[in-house]
Amino acid sequence: MSEPVRRRGRPARTESGDTRTRILEAAREEFAARGYEKASVRGIAKAAGVDSALVHHYFGTKEQVFAASIETAFAPALQAPAVLEEGPLDDIGERLTRFVFGIWENPATRTPLLAIVRSAVNNEAAAAVFRRLIAAQLLGRIARRLDIPDEEAELRVTLAAAQLVGTAVLRYVIKVEPLASADPETVIARIAPVVQGHLTGHARTAGNS
Repeated sequence: MSEPVRRRGRPARTESGDTRTRILEAAREEFAARGYEKASVRGIAKAAGVDSALVHHYFGTKEQVFAASIETAFAPALQAPAVLEEGPLDDIGERLTRFVFGIWENPATRTPLLAIVRSAVNNEAAAAVFRRLIAAQLLGRIARRLDIPDEEAELRVTLAAAQLVGTAVLRYVIKVEPLASADPETVIARIAPVVQGHLTGHARTAGNS
């Protein structure tokens, strides 16, 4: 009895899921090892054991592959309803800071985050993807909770994010001492009040002390 002939076109449903997973895993490794500029769709396809056309079929351009790999790797940072959407606002600065640094301190999530940040710093296309994800998934949740005009809320959460991302870059990417080797609890204790101030504190006006 002859084996059934596989039709050309899109892969079978079960194979599709496995192939997508392999491509995403290969993409994360390529972007982590080579950065956005040097990584290529051809290299990702080779690492995943598929043809380049299949990568384009599932994800489109390299930027879209990068965005998909970010969403998968960055999922823990984008799924924090208990931290961002529950509890009082008067301690959201500490809860958010502790959550973010918890992700950076975990080796399993630190590696993909390093790849993401390094790519975003060096490439505008990667930075644009990073900004879209941060704005839509993380910052938007906090902004919606602040009982202030939208424009001011967006500025406040962006400043809070700048504080957290800037500190993380100095500590984990550039590794500036003594910040790089400081105890995480010490860093959190210093940063959390600043983040809280950005989110809920009263803004100073010129001439006020």
